[in-house]
Formats: sequence, structure tokens, C-alpha cells
Amino acid sequence: MADWIGIGRRARRCYGFDEVALVPGSVTVNPAEVDTTFILGKHRFPVPIMAASMDGVVDVKFAIAMGKLGGIAVLNLDGIQTRYDHPEEILKQIASATPEEATKLVQSLYENTKFPVKEKLIAKRIEEIKKAKVPAIVSCIPQNAAAFSKIAAEAGVDAFIVQSTVATVRHISTEYKILDIEKFCKNTKVPVIIGNVVTYEMALEILEAGASGVLVGIGPGAACTSRGVLGIGVPQITATVDCCAARDYYFKRKGKYVPMITDGGMRIGGEICKAFAAGSDAVMVGSAFAKAEEAPGRGYHWGMATSHANLPRGTRIRVGTSGTLKEILMGPARVDDGSQNLVGALKTSMGSLGARNIKEMHDVEIILAPSIQTEGKVFQIGQRVGMGK
Repeated sequence: MADWIGIGRRARRCYGFDEVALVPGSVTVNPAEVDTTFILGKHRFPVPIMAASMDGVVDVKFAIAMGKLGGIAVLNLDGIQTRYDHPEEILKQIASATPEEATKLVQSLYENTKFPVKEKLIAKRIEEIKKAKVPAIVSCIPQNAAAFSKIAAEAGVDAFIVQSTVATVRHISTEYKILDIEKFCKNTKVPVIIGNVVTYEMALEILEAGASGVLVGIGPGAACTSRGVLGIGVPQITATVDCCAARDYYFKRKGKYVPMITDGGMRIGGEICKAFAAGSDAVMVGSAFAKAEEAPGRGYHWGMATSHANLPRGTRIRVGTSGTLKEILMGPARVDDGSQNLVGALKTSMGSLGARNIKEMHDVEIILAPSIQTEGKVFQIGQRVGMGK
């Protein structure tokens, strides 16, 4: 599976969304009759798409709107929503900053010493979401998980995500206290999702530690620069296939099915469909939702590692505002580039592939297709419309 890249050193070829395509099945299904249900703990979500826990994407209002449409929006407990009583003013500052000012501004606004997270705001934001009778799902970094999860549980949170650039069970440090993932999963009364991982071994160890879900993906997000700054990451098709293989092995041994969630790198419906074909049970998307009228970023999106004091690993990008959340998620689409009606795209793809549910989607044929984005698209590319944008 590996090629020589020099004397004594081999490297494995890995694949991203642009390099593969899905092959239609010999049986097709009415898209209106396919089942896209995603199960997490006791909850069943008709929309297996999560809005990423990024401050330019999710606030309380967005989480409520997403929940009412049947999906999941993850609120970031380390961010602006829990540091400032009136986050709208801060979001306006970020949106109005010049590109040169943006990274420095975001670093300062997330600084823990000047603007720490307020515990009362953690509870308040969760209670505001729950008041609308939709599930509340939140995330934070490992260092804050033990403290924040207790507050979140008391406020009625439905699931808790512990998210870092690279998640491992065997983290080593002498400078700070390490989160015991196994103990945390065991003691937390709601489903715990751990991320992010990109390999079979990483995924399997987290599954064995008791996670209720695993996030897959390092550095593919539109606003993330970890791959450029740190040189780490695995293209999302290969990462998803490998981690889902760990899920299936774990299920065969333990009889417990734990969902895999492909996180990042998906801009359009076709890429979401490919993630499910690679084995994903749900996907987490950021930039597509940052374009929604309801998104708090005002047409901007920024990576959540930007706040690192000495090594920013995210950038603020302008994505614009293309439509309402309902249009982006459910349609009707008003643009021709695949960025709207994501659920409709998934259902239509499943129908064409003959997949009646998400698990059947895992078994469809995937081919290597390096020309899939360009074949016959010379006019679209030349005119920068449709697939040529």
C-alpha cells in the first residue's frame, strides 16, 4: 500500500474528496423514501449534519434554528459566547477588522487572562437553547472538559464534545493536568464525543476508552491552517475510511456501534455524500453554514486555533452570505455550486446509489477519479460558474 519516497522510506498514498467519485447502483430508490437518521445516545436526528463549534457559525439563535430543522449545531464553550455578556459587539469587531488586523484581534479577544470564560454564561447559553425545546450540544478543549461538563450537565446539556487538534488517549505532559478520557467518558452522564483523529489506531483507542462518538479530520477546514503551519493531516476520504474500519472492528468485538463523524473539508453536497460513502455516520460542517443569514460571523468564518498565543493555526476568511439556514440545509437552492440544499443532495445521491439508509451508503462503490472535477467542465471553469467556481 506504500510507495518508496527515498532510500529506506515509504509513504502511503491517501485521498481527498476531489480524487474520488461514487458509482450509481443497479437499483435506485425514491429520494423521498431514504432514511438519513443519525442516532446519538437516546436522540434521533433526521438530519445527519452538524454545524461546527466555531464562533463565526454557531450562537444560541443559530443552534435553535438548526435544531428546529432536525440537525445539530455545536456551541463552543471556550469562545466568545461564554466570555462576553454581549457577544454581538465582539462579533461586529471581528467582521469589521482588516485582514491584517484580524488574527491579532481574535488572539486578544480569546485571551484567557484578560477575558476568561464565565461559568454563569456556560449555563445561561445552554438553558437558552433548551428553552426552545431543541437538543443542546456543546464542545470545549480537554483542559476545560472536567469543569465545564459539570456545569453543562446541571444546565441540561444533551451531549458533550471534547475537541482538540489531535486527540489521543495517551497524551504526555508535565506542565498541566491531563484529561483522563476513559474516566471522563465513564463519569459523564451524557454522550461524549471525542476528536479529532485521522488514523485507525487513534480511533480504536478512543473507542475503547468509552467515547459515544468520534470526530475525524485534522486541518481540512476552510479556515484552518494546521496543515500549513504544522504539516500534519490526512486527506478526509482516507482518514474516514480508516477510522470507520476501527469502528467496525470495535463493533464486531464489543457489539457496540459508535458513530464516526467526518469533520471539515466539505464545502458542497457532493463532498458530504462522499464522506458518508467513506463510512461516516454524520458530518460536521463549518464554512457552508457560515454563509447563512443566521450565522453570527456576518459573512466571516475563522479557525478556532487562531487564539493560540504564539502559534496561530487558523485564519479569518470571508465566505459571504448566500441564503438562509433553511435554504442551505433544506433548499430550495438559489445557487448552482452545490452549497445549498445539502439534505436534498444527500437524499438524491442516496437514491441514485440505491442506498435506503446511511449504513447502506457505507457500502456503495467508490472509484479513484482524478478528472471528476474537470471532465467536460471547460465552460464552467472558464466562466467560473457551477463546478468552475
